[in-house]
Amino acid sequence: MQDVVQDYYGKQLQSTADLKTSACCDVSNMPNWLKPLLANIHDDVLSRYYGCGLVCPALLEGCRILDLGSGSGRDVYALAQLVGSSGHVVGIDMTDEQLAIAKEHQDYHSDKFGYENVTFIKGYLETLDELDLEDNSFDIIVSNCVINLSTDKAAVMASVQRLLKPGGEFYFSDVYSDRRIPQHLVEDPVLYGECLSGALYWKDFERLSRDAKFLDPRLVEDRPLEITDPLLAAKIGEIKFFSATYRLFKSESIEDACEDYGQAVIYKGSIDQLPHRFDLDKHHSIETGRVFSVCANTYQMLKESRFAPHFEFIGDNSQHYGIFAGCGDSIPFGQSQGNQLVEVAPMVATTNTSSSSGGCC
Repeated sequence: MQDVVQDYYGKQLQSTADLKTSACCDVSNMPNWLKPLLANIHDDVLSRYYGCGLVCPALLEGCRILDLGSGSGRDVYALAQLVGSSGHVVGIDMTDEQLAIAKEHQDYHSDKFGYENVTFIKGYLETLDELDLEDNSFDIIVSNCVINLSTDKAAVMASVQRLLKPGGEFYFSDVYSDRRIPQHLVEDPVLYGECLSGALYWKDFERLSRDAKFLDPRLVEDRPLEITDPLLAAKIGEIKFFSATYRLFKSESIEDACEDYGQAVIYKGSIDQLPHRFDLDKHHSIETGRVFSVCANTYQMLKESRFAPHFEFIGDNSQHYGIFAGCGDSIPFGQSQGNQLVEVAPMVATTNTSSSSGGCC
């Protein structure tokens, strides 16, 4: 399928208008403070953009970032403005036509920004180990609606784990399905090129992440995809697709379940653009100045990453209290009350978007 993708994105598509679905194009949820970045990017680069919004976590100044499937370079040039002159952004893509546009306008952007801090490399995501990239050398790796196009997603995830620094983050948007895609649809070049039939079943993505030692993938945001092209919709049938953003942290301390050690954090409100609250993921909206109870995984994600200076950390792991309540897991054994055996209902994860002092993990 690599040849199919190269042909589709190199020759069949000439602009975003040629896409047949909205799977790979949505800027509606982009924060307002990020939108001015696009005004500094060359029109030719913008017109050949096929990603999902702008994949951009907070606190990037001085970071070294790798963009997997960088295409014409739109996200690279946006991120370059955020990492500043002390940071660097590397873009990798396999499509000659896309890379040519990205490289053609490097001087334009360095003049616009006042510094040169980007590099573009031709390569395949499945064989990142063949490129001259050092292990443990990137603070953040991003990808924008590209992993679904990969023919060996396990190899991509393993390389991400290898290339990230300890405490580093894989922050990426992609397309997922509610079931496994039948092989005859996977082999359809248009469905594959439109980021649909290469999409992972969401549960398989979780398994793949854990196999790559990302034991606690965190969902940041998601939206259902509407297949507006009638011919494609007829082929897809009842399969449901979703665009979703995840963040995965590289850490030896993170476990495969959310354990409770009585820990908590306090967000200082010190990150630019986030004075009132910090959203780690869809279930952790941490209000500035309030004590926020967390599981051990959340505690370590914050403490070992670039976010650590912006939090106060309460507690340690000296005493374990069992599974963190409300995180999807619960003790499987019946509980006794007097002489009666009581079955414990499974705990259901809840979204914490209020100003309460605790949250689901």
